[in-house]
Amino acid sequence: MNYFISAAAGFGAGMLGSMGLGGGGILIIYLSLFSKLEQMNAQGINLIFFVSIALISVIFFSFKNLIDWKFIFPAVLLGIPGTFIGFHLSSNIDAQVLSKIFSVFLICIGIYQLFPKKFFHI
Repeated sequence: MNYFISAAAGFGAGMLGSMGLGGGGILIIYLSLFSKLEQMNAQGINLIFFVSIALISVIFFSFKNLIDWKFIFPAVLLGIPGTFIGFHLSSNIDAQVLSKIFSVFLICIGIYQLFPKKFFHI
C-alpha cells in the first residue's frame, strides 16, 4: 500500500467531507478500487472516518452559526432507524450488487449537481 496516496485520499476525503460534499465517496472509491478492499470493509472504514470528521466539522460550523439546529432533530430521529435498516439491508446484499447501487447513487448525485433545475425541480 502506498502511504502517500492513502494519506492524500484521506486528506481529500476529509476536506470534502467537512465541506458537506461527500468525502466518503472518495474514500470508498479509493479503498475499494485502489486498496482492493471489499465494499463492506470500505464502508466500515468510511464510517469510522466519517464520525471523526463530522464531529470536528460540527464544532467548526457551530462556532460560525452555520447549523440550524431545529432542522437537525427530525433528520436524526428518522436517521437512527434508517441506520438500522440500512445496515441490515447492506449486510444481506451481495457486495457486487452493493457496489452497483453505490455507483448509480454517485451518478445520480453527479447529474443533480450538474443540472439541478433541469432534472429535479422541487
